[in-house]
Amino acid sequence: MVVVEEALAGHVRSRAGFVSETAGHLMAAGGKRFRPLLVLLAAETGDHPDSDEVVTAACVVELTHLASLYHDDVMDEADLRRGADTAHSIWGNHVAILTGDFLFSKSSELTADLGADAVRIQAQTFTRLVEGQILETVAPQPGEDPLAHYLEVVAGKTGSLIATSARYGARFGGASAEVEEALTAYGEIVGSAFQLSDDILDIASDSGESGKTPGTDLREGVPTLPVLMARAANDPADARLMELLDGDLADDDRHAEALDLLRKHPALDEARAYVVAQAAEAKAKLAVLPAGPVRDALEAFADVVAVRSA
Repeated sequence: MVVVEEALAGHVRSRAGFVSETAGHLMAAGGKRFRPLLVLLAAETGDHPDSDEVVTAACVVELTHLASLYHDDVMDEADLRRGADTAHSIWGNHVAILTGDFLFSKSSELTADLGADAVRIQAQTFTRLVEGQILETVAPQPGEDPLAHYLEVVAGKTGSLIATSARYGARFGGASAEVEEALTAYGEIVGSAFQLSDDILDIASDSGESGKTPGTDLREGVPTLPVLMARAANDPADARLMELLDGDLADDDRHAEALDLLRKHPALDEARAYVVAQAAEAKAKLAVLPAGPVRDALEAFADVVAVRSA
């Protein structure tokens, strides 16, 4: 990860100092480096996990993720990311969007170094990521299950890139086709679980724990797992909560009341249980790996995703 971190610092630099400043802003704020870490872990299933291609692939997925965050924060009108001011709140929407585009293009440059097949995989991943982002902005179609719609959004917006992280690690680390397929499926499930736990944190955490403004999705009216499960409960005792959710949560007092009611609602524990079950399903995909430290680490990785607090 030290090598990856150093490489990332170089990749966000531009010949223009201002572009280097904006592109390096979120990376300097920190982050879990979840995706490159998964690339490195998955590479350990092969016979050359220390290859240059593995490091390049780790940078590809993190730069793609960082780029999407610049765009996400504009769409969400979020003021904080990783405990720091968001790019759009400092430099405005135009600069934030173009910085995201710059990072996407840097990621594409690196992907080209990995070969035509990696370019195809990256393009397919990017298609799914953007589709998921777009679907998040529209309501479910008439007759469509809101929860199914939400999970489709999650699979595209987050699961796709994390699946590719595991796939790249296995492929460029020299793992077999069987292991690559299993780890891709593992990454897809873990990736969705990661986003679901992130959405739970949007309700359950405070800004000091997560580095994000709590209730951002709630304020923006973005349906998430706890909200959808609270709605599905159809409990008359939730009348006030439903009234708030159906109204305008731009008002700080109404937003705070809705957040408080959701934190006390059984749906929050139901959502947590769902994510733990997802982690168990992901771990089952690792049966193709021999017992040992690599499999143990990947299993622990899934568990951390399910119960993380930040």
